[in-house]
Amino acid sequence: MKMWSGRFQQPLDPVFERWQRSFMFDRCLLPYELEASRAHARALEHAGLLSSEELTEVVSGLEQIGEKAQLDATFLADDEAEDVHHFVEKQLVALIGETGYKLHSGRSRNEQIATDLRLYVRSTIDSMQSLLADWLDALLARAEKAGNAPMPAYTHTQRAEPVLVAHWLMAYVEMFLRDSERLTDCRVRLNVCPLGSGAVAGATVLLDRGAIAADLGFDAPTANSVDATSDRDFVLEFLQTLSVIAIHFSRWAEEMILFSTQEYGFVSLPEAYSTGSSAMPQKKNADLLELVRGKSGRVIGAETTLLMTLKGLPLAYNKDMQETQEPSFDAAQTVLSILPLVTGWMKDVQFDFAHMQRAAESGFMNAWAAAIYLVERGVPSRMAHEATGKAVRLCVERGCELQDLSITDLQGIHSAFDEGVFDALKLDAVLGIHDVEGGTAVKQVKQAMQRAQQRIAHLRGQVHAHA
Repeated sequence: MKMWSGRFQQPLDPVFERWQRSFMFDRCLLPYELEASRAHARALEHAGLLSSEELTEVVSGLEQIGEKAQLDATFLADDEAEDVHHFVEKQLVALIGETGYKLHSGRSRNEQIATDLRLYVRSTIDSMQSLLADWLDALLARAEKAGNAPMPAYTHTQRAEPVLVAHWLMAYVEMFLRDSERLTDCRVRLNVCPLGSGAVAGATVLLDRGAIAADLGFDAPTANSVDATSDRDFVLEFLQTLSVIAIHFSRWAEEMILFSTQEYGFVSLPEAYSTGSSAMPQKKNADLLELVRGKSGRVIGAETTLLMTLKGLPLAYNKDMQETQEPSFDAAQTVLSILPLVTGWMKDVQFDFAHMQRAAESGFMNAWAAAIYLVERGVPSRMAHEATGKAVRLCVERGCELQDLSITDLQGIHSAFDEGVFDALKLDAVLGIHDVEGGTAVKQVKQAMQRAQQRIAHLRGQVHAHA
């Protein structure tokens, strides 16, 4: 029996009936539908609409549905269920009889789906935060293992200045810590309970909405029934955060792909996460990285789908909102699937520190240090820049590096150069001049890693608190 069939005399067109169902994808919400239904049943008992015996029957029936779903995958192969709410009602009535129909007293599917989605997003955020903490730990561990090894940093994809490998890896730590904070913010805003909102105007039963919210771990009930049943801001904010996470993973993957080429040679691809070519025996392809880069578009596409679906909807609930579910589930599962794989990749990858150091010592990476040397001797910054540029041009003509020029050559360009400049051009000195918070000097990077370790520990504490 349909949940709405009383009004209708004719059956649905069979093709339309199958086409409009959502159970094939919203059945992933079953654990949350059961959790919310148990809370609603307790509220109905408190309001006097269920006896204590009936409450026991309903709760027991709901628990049996959950157990069956876990034990038998075919249990969810229901060709008649319109959606997850209909499925639960059908199964509950089959288990406990007509008492099962009482569970729908004082509620609407509009508020049910809004609640289920909030529970789903909240649970997914908690799972994601735990996996993000693992990923951040892997990045931090590799930064610590790199020690004081240097590498070139790039701007405009051209070598710019040397940095510590640890400093480069810590840039990704900062990115993903921000992503974690965005998820935390999203969780705070979504953690209100729509149950008791009815279809649009509020429940017709005097339910204790505060008790229902507390029962489900929400901070409070939603403040407006029209907004509660039509709001998908929390899903959109969630997907916006996932899109940023996906972009960060795509940038990371792109850089690792570049650095693993023979042209760069900084990274050796882990064989456990790479494949070969069916035609060229010598190939080792960065398949994991390429798929991560590719799947970022999938996540961003899901966010765009939500934006386009919601942009023209009047208040309150509209069936269009059903179309927000599949992309949301897909984006969430995509990011959840990426996280453990990239963590494993980062643990296995090998860096060629010797090659990275050679690259950091060539290509005039110490040019700015030469200019700073002049500035420290009273030369105006713009003049120091001009003089160093002339020195670089001389090196290009001769096919050498700045440190290969003689003091006579340098003083011919600017008289403020003296023998001390050669020590200033050494790699350790070049790294050391960036001795400010956030800089690549050894001391600063060690302090940054200590602060990151504390922030990751705080993240894990949040995850455990929500478990």
